[in-house]
Amino acid sequence: MKKILITGGAGFIGSHLVRLLVNKYPQYQIINLDKLTYAGNLTNLSDIEDRPNYTFVKADIADLGAIRTIFRDQAISDVIHLAAESHVDRSIEDPTAFVVTNVLGTVNLLISARDQWKGSGGHRFYHVSTDEVYGSLGEEGYFTESTAYDPRSPYSASKASSDHMARAFHHTYGLDLVISNCSNNYGPNQFPEKLIPLIINNIIHERPLPVYGQGLNVRDWLWVGDHVVAIDLIFHRGKSGETYNIGGNAERKNIELVGLICDLMDRKLNRPQGTNRGLITYVTDRLGHDMRYAIDFSKLNRQLGWSPSLTVEEGMETTIDWYLSNPDWLNKLTSGEYLQYYQKHYSNR
Repeated sequence: MKKILITGGAGFIGSHLVRLLVNKYPQYQIINLDKLTYAGNLTNLSDIEDRPNYTFVKADIADLGAIRTIFRDQAISDVIHLAAESHVDRSIEDPTAFVVTNVLGTVNLLISARDQWKGSGGHRFYHVSTDEVYGSLGEEGYFTESTAYDPRSPYSASKASSDHMARAFHHTYGLDLVISNCSNNYGPNQFPEKLIPLIINNIIHERPLPVYGQGLNVRDWLWVGDHVVAIDLIFHRGKSGETYNIGGNAERKNIELVGLICDLMDRKLNRPQGTNRGLITYVTDRLGHDMRYAIDFSKLNRQLGWSPSLTVEEGMETTIDWYLSNPDWLNKLTSGEYLQYYQKHYSNR
């Protein structure tokens, strides 16, 4: 029986993946490892927490001893590694925390997997990463799997380092490895430090909508439900040693995306059209802000038949509906530490 360790399984993408695998593969044992930092929330998984094929373990991937013990006691057969510090602004403020979790934590998992699986086959280590490792694009072109790495922020540099370490374990020790690099995710259960849930929450409360610079930075947006379907495919059918880009085919300037959310929420909240756009407030740009990301996911489409199922308009409507239907989830998060963080990063800019 497969016993799959999913790191960061209480977080945004991780919780969607855990739910998918627990429901789709009752013959697998899914072990959710999470440190439960500010972005980890077990209520994301309250609907499956009592399933017989689901186990939660609280641990820090930066603690090698704890990780070795979990591999041994749980007889881990495979890993899907999502646990990471992931917010660029936080990495600018505290880059060391990103090195500890994203680099050292990944190495600890790789060491534990190498040692646990030595001399046996049928095991896979799946390292989930970001398109930000590729740097910043001009007005044209797309990131492909062969694009040279050019990380620009402490966050993306830490993820690039972890990607390189994962590949090194594949080439040096023969670890069965796959890597994916995805574009910006959105959907239910995303912590409201990220752009989309932040804007949704602020519109609900009629607060200013902070947009960096002139809002001209371009991102490709990927519905989290589509992302975890791609992870499932790559884990089961991806070729060992290969990298797969996952994108949403949904490039938007930040100001365009914020405008779309404003217009959708005017209608849903019965406000006159244009009301929410009046809340848009331009703030001092992020240090070293990458201008454009765009993903070419043709390899994944060609080899494994994956493509996004939702347009950004469809996905955004579904996302907004979820947040409006789950005010308690949002209200519990947007207090305490979050308020302090928000005031520090968006007030007086």
